[in-house]
Amino acid sequence: MRTDFDASNPRPGATTPPKPAVANAALAEVLDSHTAEGSLGVEENGRIRCVACGHRCLIATGRRGICKVRFNQDGHLRVPFGYVAGVQCDPVEKKPFYHVYPGSDALTFGMMGCDFHCSYCQNWVTSQALRDGASLAPVREVSAHQLAATGRRLGARLVASSYNEPLITAEWAVAVFREAKQMGMACAFVSNGNATAEALDFLKPWIVACKIDLKSFDDRRYRSLGGTLEHVTNAIRMVHERGLWLEVVTLLVPGFNDCPEEIRAAARFLASVSPDIPWHVTAFHQDYRMTAPPNTAALQLVRAAEIGAEEGLRFVYAGNAPGRAGAWENTYCPNCHEKLIDRIGFLVREYKLGLEGKCPKCLTSIPGVWPADGPAGVRMSQDPGDYYARLPRGVKLS
Repeated sequence: MRTDFDASNPRPGATTPPKPAVANAALAEVLDSHTAEGSLGVEENGRIRCVACGHRCLIATGRRGICKVRFNQDGHLRVPFGYVAGVQCDPVEKKPFYHVYPGSDALTFGMMGCDFHCSYCQNWVTSQALRDGASLAPVREVSAHQLAATGRRLGARLVASSYNEPLITAEWAVAVFREAKQMGMACAFVSNGNATAEALDFLKPWIVACKIDLKSFDDRRYRSLGGTLEHVTNAIRMVHERGLWLEVVTLLVPGFNDCPEEIRAAARFLASVSPDIPWHVTAFHQDYRMTAPPNTAALQLVRAAEIGAEEGLRFVYAGNAPGRAGAWENTYCPNCHEKLIDRIGFLVREYKLGLEGKCPKCLTSIPGVWPADGPAGVRMSQDPGDYYARLPRGVKLS
């Protein structure tokens, strides 16, 4: 199913960025001044077809796409560039990646805007920019080299684009990834999964891993968030087909996507793509405009994880409930069931995988992106107090 968005009604003779039909005109002017010509767009009958996300907006001169931050200026696609609205050094487990350099840090950056409008978004102050007048975050001008150098200075093994929806700022992400890769760091994408083949092919040379949200397995609910189920399931398939490491997250929202039948359908789909895809079922907490449902209980997470395993997924995790989800925080060998990685929240307490990610007991290769030097390359601690030391921290840019 194709759901292209037609941003019609051009503003004839436009020679400046579009007058914003947005909730925050002052912010729009700031963001429009931090743009560059985009790569993910093609001319089509005098307009530009943006192919950064699954909406595939057809944008007339003087108009914006659904995301509000990509626009057509005099026949040229302008895209966000040269700033951050958020940057932190996060545990890689917060992304969450459980099969990518465990115990390491990820220099994580984000911009403004999103192609979805999820009512429970935890990053709404950046993601809903130009759509919600209350959405506002400081914009810091920065170069791609500065961001990468900051990651290197802080010892990050991974550089990740996140916080807002990185697909709509993919050109900037690639500029940062290019610098980071030259400095010896790996790169990753943390996305809602409303991707296109063009965007994934654009990103593939620069990233080793991608996290995708599978927010529901009901198309009607997906449309209430601003997307479609089909686009996301197709993206999951495409990421896997391209050989990128993929982990999938489902935020379990009581009354929205937590019925056993829907959970089972989502797990069955993932297992059909690959039983080796790690699936994280994580806990909802009341945020933004969704304050009616109760927060997700640990018992609900455990039951969802059990369903995932019943459907054949080999690596299922329950998140956002450190110490309350039992074995579902750990990684086990699917062959001999040896505990390979013991976790509590963002803290790795034990790491047994050998070189090339092999189980030390039966030598089964565990899929993932593992440190080449085995346990020597993993930060571990048995001290519960170190859990708090692993919480995300803000950074001073290099």
